[in-house]
Amino acid sequence: MTHGRILFGGDYNPEQWPEETWYDDVRLMKDAGVNSVTLGVFSWAKLEPHPGAREFGWLDRLMDLMHTGGIGVVLATPTASPPPWMGRLHPDTLPRDEDGRTEWWGGRQHFSHSSATYRRYAAAVTEDLAARYAGHPALTMWHINNEYCTYDYGDEAAAAFRRWLRDRYGTLDALNTAWGTAFWSQGYDSWDGILPPRRAHYLKNPGQVLDFRRFTSDALLECCLAERDIVRRHTPHTPVTTNFMPLWSGQDGWRWAEEEDVVSVDLYPDPRDPLGAQYGALVQDLTRSQARGPWMLMEQAAGPVNWRGVNRPKPRGLGRLWSLQAVARGADAVCYFQWRQSRQGAEKFHSGMVGHAGERGRTFQEIKRIGAELREIGGEVAGTRLTAGVAVLHDWHSWWATDQDGRPSTHVGYPDVLRAWHRALWEAHLTADFAHPEHDLTAYRLVVVPQLYLLTDAAIDNLLAYVSGGGTLVCGFLTGIADEDDRVRPGGMDARLRGLFGIRTLHEWWPLEPGETVECEGGLRGTLWSEEIEAAGTADETVPYRGGELDGLPAVLRRGRAWYVSTLPEPEALRALLARVAAGAGVHPPLDGLPARVEAVRRGELLFLLNHGREPVTVDVPGTHRDLLTGAAVTGRTTLGRYGVAVLKP
Repeated sequence: MTHGRILFGGDYNPEQWPEETWYDDVRLMKDAGVNSVTLGVFSWAKLEPHPGAREFGWLDRLMDLMHTGGIGVVLATPTASPPPWMGRLHPDTLPRDEDGRTEWWGGRQHFSHSSATYRRYAAAVTEDLAARYAGHPALTMWHINNEYCTYDYGDEAAAAFRRWLRDRYGTLDALNTAWGTAFWSQGYDSWDGILPPRRAHYLKNPGQVLDFRRFTSDALLECCLAERDIVRRHTPHTPVTTNFMPLWSGQDGWRWAEEEDVVSVDLYPDPRDPLGAQYGALVQDLTRSQARGPWMLMEQAAGPVNWRGVNRPKPRGLGRLWSLQAVARGADAVCYFQWRQSRQGAEKFHSGMVGHAGERGRTFQEIKRIGAELREIGGEVAGTRLTAGVAVLHDWHSWWATDQDGRPSTHVGYPDVLRAWHRALWEAHLTADFAHPEHDLTAYRLVVVPQLYLLTDAAIDNLLAYVSGGGTLVCGFLTGIADEDDRVRPGGMDARLRGLFGIRTLHEWWPLEPGETVECEGGLRGTLWSEEIEAAGTADETVPYRGGELDGLPAVLRRGRAWYVSTLPEPEALRALLARVAAGAGVHPPLDGLPARVEAVRRGELLFLLNHGREPVTVDVPGTHRDLLTGAAVTGRTTLGRYGVAVLKP
């Protein structure tokens, strides 16, 4: 992807500015070390001001200007934001929400993924764009659409949903069985009677909702692949990407990543969040795992965003720290939205690499430092990989099944549980990959399952084979409850998993109120959830609840190398538990005795040390290294200042 360098730059929207500004932009880009810009993401109305017209002259000049300046172009198809004329002339291209209300033009992402008219116009503009710039020397990558996230409950989507269901089930009998339509007299006698899960008087059919989420992901992917195939036909050796949103529920990220040459993500941790760096690490680990290697940070903020209730800027040094954290966790590209902060439009208070303060502003001065440092270390870093001894299992289909009404607790949010378990690993200094539950897990000494409510038979067999092959498994509550149709398994948890963990009977789920806790032996305190479990005689170790209705019953139990945790331990307790289990499995931090708030990650032969605190810290580092950022020799220990970073090479 990067040929021995780290890509550095961001979204460039020059159509918002007079042409004389473009030349100043190139000067500033070269000053900042920018080597890549993304053009055309929201340019459809500029490229096609009325149906069938093509205005490429301005883009021709920009492509030539970037090439002359030595800046590569990630050229985007503009299809995320259709021009107003399309919605006006073709109302069928506009999506509808679950109440039947139309989402009008005037914002962005206002397209129906199932509209034949939208797809025809999108293919035409992509075809002409690819044909015109296929041979341009500035072109380095294609960027399809932007942040696919559209839902549509309209009539054309309904027809497409029915076609998708026919392909999946074949017969109405099979669909009725999968959806459990015997409940509430919901049996379908005709495909035409099936609709998207629109507004209902009471609870919706869970199987219908789950399949609609699957259908939506597939429909958006069809749009993406149609454009991808067009640009690949014109430029078969030019890589293609589309940018994911972080931990977004609307796409099956595993399936989408298989179709990309480069996996990219947009990442916006809140600078006020004391665990913003951990959230960043989670998204980075997930994206690296989807990519199975180096990946691309397509968007981040140089300063504040514009969409939170209170939009704080990043304190001095934090943007550099988080950029280098992404590189430590596998990024070969560090990019921003956007290059120059807009003066008009909905995002004029969203920061840019060049902010309203201009080139003398703090933001641009920090951007220049980041660009210089990435240029300095790029040859040593780009293309290298991480090796993790831990895998965290994650599955979008399980998330979709969990994230519905009519469940035991509205307070159990899948992303929150996932983040809590990843936080425990991160604070224990254990770098983790993510994996699908059906992936090959044999490379990992420890597999962690924060929560997978829905598991296929193949996934369960995979977990059993992993443990029988010598792996260590730690599993959180509400896992293995349902099959792929969201049908509760006999016994409330798959019998194979109960046998694996040493559970005789799962009598009841006991969800907790916000702020409510349960005490367990050894000082462990559980939150959010608890379970009335009867252990089998084959359990090797238990940590019982103390007090209350569950007194004496196991909160944590182990059978061989398989652990089950029936509550969400408080952060320190979960961290201690996972650190203990990891050590027993032979997984250890890259350094011993790391100070609090210091993150240590090995990428290839390099050791990244990142201080997420405001106070200087000293880190013991055995042996002698060279800090690639400063050129200084490091022997025995090094000091990291506020938000400080060291990149150490033996």
